[in-house]
Amino acid sequence: MRTLFSFILFCGAVFGQFVAPDFKVPTDVKMSGYRLVPLGPDLAKHDFDAYMSSIDHLRATFSSGNWPNDKITMADATKDVEGEIARFQARKSFTYAVLTPDGKRELGCVYISPSRQPGFDAQVRMWVTKAEFDKGFETKLRADMKAWVASAWPFKNVAWPEKPKK
Repeated sequence: MRTLFSFILFCGAVFGQFVAPDFKVPTDVKMSGYRLVPLGPDLAKHDFDAYMSSIDHLRATFSSGNWPNDKITMADATKDVEGEIARFQARKSFTYAVLTPDGKRELGCVYISPSRQPGFDAQVRMWVTKAEFDKGFETKLRADMKAWVASAWPFKNVAWPEKPKK
């Protein structure tokens, strides 16, 4: 589960304001071939289905090796996304579901959070399902997110973790 990652995000956000009160946080971003929306309880099933379809892939490319696992329940998934949307609404960190244009399927997630690395004011992490990764979508998403964060967000220095390898 994303519990450790969520805890780290929460701790980073409580030490200072992440975005200014007057910054309008994007809530429905339409991109070429997909859209970004805040990850919340209404998308718990989409999120659960996406990461459970790619357990080995995500453990190798995104997490520290313990998320996701086959013991996660739908109740766990719902609780997790409730935490994500609470942090989003409190403006402490911003987790977006990456959805198909029609919103029927999740392709992955994007996390925008305070950075714990000196010299960076934000960090962006992301994952895509194994099927989308194999199609090369992670490369497109990363390029799109770099451009979007640079143009739509108030950050000066953004940390981008290393690109996952196939």
